[in-house]
Amino acid sequence: MRHAVQLSGVLGVAVAAPLLACLWPAAARPPAAALTGAAEDGPGGARTVRYHGVRVPVPEGWTVYRLDRDPSRCVRYDRHAVYLGRPGPQPDCPARVVGRTEAVHVQPLDGRPEADGGPGASSRTIVRGSRLASYTVRRSTGQEARLALPEAGVAITGVYGTDPSLLQWLLRGTRLDPAGPAVPPGHHRPGEPDPPTDPTDDPSFAMPPFIGPPGPDGEDGEQGDGGDETKAEGAWAAGRGFDTCTAPALSSMRAWRPSFKITNIYIGGAARGCAQPNLTPGWVRKVRKMGYRITPTYVGLQAPCGSRPQRFTAGNAASKGRKAAVDAARRARALGIPPHKPIYFDMEAYRGNAACRRAVLRFVNGWVKRLKSENYKPCLYSSAASGIRDVGRSARIARPGCVWFANWDGRARLYGDPYLPDHWWTPHRRIKQYRGGHRERHGGVTLNIDSNIVDGSVY
Repeated sequence: MRHAVQLSGVLGVAVAAPLLACLWPAAARPPAAALTGAAEDGPGGARTVRYHGVRVPVPEGWTVYRLDRDPSRCVRYDRHAVYLGRPGPQPDCPARVVGRTEAVHVQPLDGRPEADGGPGASSRTIVRGSRLASYTVRRSTGQEARLALPEAGVAITGVYGTDPSLLQWLLRGTRLDPAGPAVPPGHHRPGEPDPPTDPTDDPSFAMPPFIGPPGPDGEDGEQGDGGDETKAEGAWAAGRGFDTCTAPALSSMRAWRPSFKITNIYIGGAARGCAQPNLTPGWVRKVRKMGYRITPTYVGLQAPCGSRPQRFTAGNAASKGRKAAVDAARRARALGIPPHKPIYFDMEAYRGNAACRRAVLRFVNGWVKRLKSENYKPCLYSSAASGIRDVGRSARIARPGCVWFANWDGRARLYGDPYLPDHWWTPHRRIKQYRGGHRERHGGVTLNIDSNIVDGSVY
């Protein structure tokens, strides 16, 4: 009898598979790579997961993370995963994640301020459930799709590596759950506390002033004039800084404030590897009110000879540099960063021949010229031994007005670097990242950070 039941089950699957293939919209079927393995409860070899008011297909090999059960989980875009729910206030992220593949994040659409460094809630495309099966993911500079499904009460953020077809299949295969949203939009779950109040909402709140260590010429580190160019284009600061993959919670920023003066934010880009659940215009405003100064950074396409899959080419380098500048300026404005402030482009380390180096220079030239026309100050982050060295040696391009160079030699010294002559980018136009990812604890809060010493352009 047991053998008969097993045989009937096999026959049932054999008959059902072609039927499912006919019933499931052809446009919503997964690519061949997603069709391997036995189906669990979804068509075409993919299982489905339910969340709030939707059912989402999950290709074989992908991991599903439920953030309500694991609130410290970092929403990373460099691995195949489906994230369900809102991240906790302090995700446990690495210091740096650069690069993307396909990933999806589904969370409640409840009227809270839009985060993730995007241009605001209005940037989400409102889609009705009946139209999901025909939704098209268009190629974009940010390599992402941002949807709002009011019927289900959810917002969906999807990213892709180089080809949007798998992300498009995932979104087209998403369906409204007949059971409806688990929680009505704009409401909290029973027993869930209201969002915590923040003392920085009080207009009278102000952190005590903080003066960083003296700069290389002995001046205190704040708002110097450092020559005509620096005076004309914005402020500088000197002192200790840190950067981490995702903007920390405001409570963490307050705890770290006595130890640091400068922090970094990743405002967007096709290779930005971490979600930014805390990053809103309000976060930027409150952190600056604490006394921090910020280095806004855009992580776009990388060098043709770099190690990340998101790359420009020798043929499109200049145009991609210009497009990155337009997108970076748009995102900076959305976060309330005023004109004439610096935006750093993150060009990760690369090793290549002369053709690759020329492509990098064309990209940087396009970035610098276009960002200036967008009324922001173009700056560059890169390895001292590759991007900074190559740009510094070139006399044929428009150079960035300030640099942030990586040389993990453990020395918090801005000058005397073997790759940068001391007369390059001076005064008050240098930041050095002297130590890579590691954990530090300040004010009872531990974060995974890179360490920086600063005498350069900030917001």
